[in-house]
Amino acid sequence: MMDNKPQRWLKVVGIGEDGLEGISTAAKKLVESAEVLFGGKRHLEMVPDGKAEKIIWAKRMREAVPKILERRGQNIVVLASGDPMCYGIGTKLLRHLELGEVEIHPVLNSFSLACSRMGWSLPDVETMTIHGRPVTMLHPYLYPGARILCLSEDASSPAEAASLLHSRGFGSSRITVLENMGGAKEKIYCGEAHSWNFPEGSSLNTLAIECFDEPNPDLLSRIAGLPESAFQHDGKLTKQEVRSSVLSKLMPFPEHLLWDIGAGCGSIAIEWMRSHPNCHAVAVERSSERINMIRNNADALGTPMLQTVQGEVPGIITELPRPDAVFLGGGISFETLEKCWEALAPLGRLVSNAVTLESERVLLDWQARQGGELTRISISRAESVGSFQGWRPLMPVTQFSMVKR
Repeated sequence: MMDNKPQRWLKVVGIGEDGLEGISTAAKKLVESAEVLFGGKRHLEMVPDGKAEKIIWAKRMREAVPKILERRGQNIVVLASGDPMCYGIGTKLLRHLELGEVEIHPVLNSFSLACSRMGWSLPDVETMTIHGRPVTMLHPYLYPGARILCLSEDASSPAEAASLLHSRGFGSSRITVLENMGGAKEKIYCGEAHSWNFPEGSSLNTLAIECFDEPNPDLLSRIAGLPESAFQHDGKLTKQEVRSSVLSKLMPFPEHLLWDIGAGCGSIAIEWMRSHPNCHAVAVERSSERINMIRNNADALGTPMLQTVQGEVPGIITELPRPDAVFLGGGISFETLEKCWEALAPLGRLVSNAVTLESERVLLDWQARQGGELTRISISRAESVGSFQGWRPLMPVTQFSMVKR
């Protein structure tokens, strides 16, 4: 009987600052016998010249993967930093290859090394990266007492992180920069965010941040329901209490995609993405001014990877990737509801809010035909009435929600 399992033609070897001395005997043999070595300039220089062809890849991993796949079938070794499955090339390659084609040999990653230097418990800290991503990704991780390990983009990252912390009212936070961990050039230095004045050092560094708040920090929870003041908006904003209800019924899950249709200032999409770093969203809005607001809010609230699309519904919907959840906050019509429902993946969630009688009528007709749940949300807030206080009601909201069973 023939074995149809794919051959492991691609080996991914993690390597640290201590070079070949720090990898296993088995991994070292793979490197020595390779026909082709892929890696960054720094890693390839750690390997003595031999029979293997050395290929330096582009800075961005997405550009490196196609070049590796072109050599499919050859005896290829990819050199990667630390653990290739921790924000590394290994995860990117396995999106294009079967596991049986790849052999992975990790060494200690930057998070483990940093914890050993800081005396921190790895399961008890926040881990993230701004490598290849904006520094504003830090925003959702900031809260009093937080301990954050952050993979840097380059030598400028410590100062950028310090500036962001200071702007959020966490200027007393302590930043430790761990450079070239595990090698002869290892260096550690630390300081407070509000007085950061260190010159740029090594581009290979990891940040260990201990968050300490000042008298008036900007506290923004990752739980849905940020205050309206957290957003730049023109009045077209799902109110805080209603937003919490919407997100609970949209049910954000990691790797799930949300369409925020008629996104306004982007509050629903942004809160969806803040719930987990692997939640994805597309904000659809016809107004260019509001698209700019969405982008500003996404950067300020730590979701700079939010995708924005300017266009009219329902026409623009056909151009979007299939969603796992849809929030229809504007442009409610029977046709749009039908197209969103048709596009939804199995077990997808559809939620829509109506404040006008016309929009409410559409939701009532849709629910009568398709089922689902209708909820009436009425909210009043205490406001000053002269020298006293009284309840001022907001416009009631009719909310439709349904799961695609």
